[in-house]
Amino acid sequence: MAITAALVKELRETTGAGMMDCKKALSETDGNLEAAVDWLRTKGLAAAAKKAGRVAAEGLVGVAVNGTSGAVIELNAETDFVSRNEDFQKFVSQVAELGIVANGDIDALKATAFPGTSRNVEEQVTHMIATIGENMNLRRVASVSVDKGVVASYVHASIAPDLGKIGVLVALESEADAAVLEGLGKQIAMHIAATNPASATIDDLDPELVEREKAVLTEQAKESGRPDEIIAKMIEGRIRKYYEQVVLLEQTFVIDGENKVKTVIENAAKDAGKPITFKGFIRFELGDGIEKEEKDFAAEVAEQLKK
Repeated sequence: MAITAALVKELRETTGAGMMDCKKALSETDGNLEAAVDWLRTKGLAAAAKKAGRVAAEGLVGVAVNGTSGAVIELNAETDFVSRNEDFQKFVSQVAELGIVANGDIDALKATAFPGTSRNVEEQVTHMIATIGENMNLRRVASVSVDKGVVASYVHASIAPDLGKIGVLVALESEADAAVLEGLGKQIAMHIAATNPASATIDDLDPELVEREKAVLTEQAKESGRPDEIIAKMIEGRIRKYYEQVVLLEQTFVIDGENKVKTVIENAAKDAGKPITFKGFIRFELGDGIEKEEKDFAAEVAEQLKK
């Protein structure tokens, strides 16, 4: 029987297995859909479909740097235990490296051929689900690069090289000594991991965030009962303070606790005798924004006793 694309698609939707696995299953069973499902189940490849509904908020953030380019990815799993699995760690590292090739595009990354297999990255995730036995999700990827200079990295709560709970990349454009730039970049990356800035510059800050803050500050200032011109100056001063809290280059550098980050970069450029331009940063924190499933452990045990 001819193995059509429609048949492969139907089997994929039914089982959640990868495309190449579905093709092989249909070939092995002469195109019989039910038999192909059973074939995949015997291989442990159809189990991924059942796991796909479970919340995956643990896992790892991985960073990779190649020359003047770098990428950060987040691959989620259900439990922190999986992050200790060497196969899982190796997979995250490989996908992070492929994230550079994909230029930080999640769809392009998922479609990228995974080395040493006939599967792409997305299909390899499905294969890993079946192999390890937990739901997984390649949630996001981002990349940054410079023409000249360095892309420095820092991983917080690291459990293996370039793998941990928070991953940061910093891009510095410059012709200064690479070792100097690397040291500066890593310190700034550590600062970013600690402070989680909303943007690099004031101009980059989301206007909606600024307007929301102004609205709150305006209401607070009006309660003072002062004249409008005084209120306007109060708001201006408080917005300046707001920028110093959420904008990276306006923040006080946590390493020295004295200078603003932009001043630290300016001073480094003077010492190096070459201009240093901050080109951007990426900060991924594991599980950020994922609504984790709250479990009632006692109820869960009681439910198991009923079975």
